Amino acid sequence: MKAVAKEAGVKLTHQRLEIFRELAATEGHPDAESLFRAVQERVPTVSLDTVYRTVRMLHDLGLVATLGPKRDGIRFDANLDQHHHYVCVRCGLVRDFESEELNSLRLPDSVKDLGGILDARVEVRGVCARCQQVQETSQTTEAQPEHKRGSTP
Repeated sequence: MKAVAKEAGVKLTHQRLEIFRELAATEGHPDAESLFRAVQERVPTVSLDTVYRTVRMLHDLGLVATLGPKRDGIRFDANLDQHHHYVCVRCGLVRDFESEELNSLRLPDSVKDLGGILDARVEVRGVCARCQQVQETSQTTEAQPEHKRGSTP
């Protein structure tokens, strides 16, 4: 980051560096608000506006990528290596995964006809193991007769 910022003539402030460090240290693909809360623990003077401006700057410098639709805000990813994403539709968990098979997929000509292609990543959507476990536990509890759930007959 330091070399890229210097080359671009961007001042590397303590707050910007902390925001980048937080983003680079997580696998969670945080949105700007999550980054703000995490950085604020170490740098109480950081503002949400600073976080938004910094992640946009990092994106413009090619140091982070954005992913997913702007549902609950843009999520950021400091891993620029070829990879794909698993997204939990319940809790919003995002995790990277690698797949040589997906990396080698040939894009159809119809996609190429739309314009130049810079990158292709697959976003797999589902219900994560933790959310599945919570759901199964909830269903098991609901399926038990009242007297087995601890109520008196």
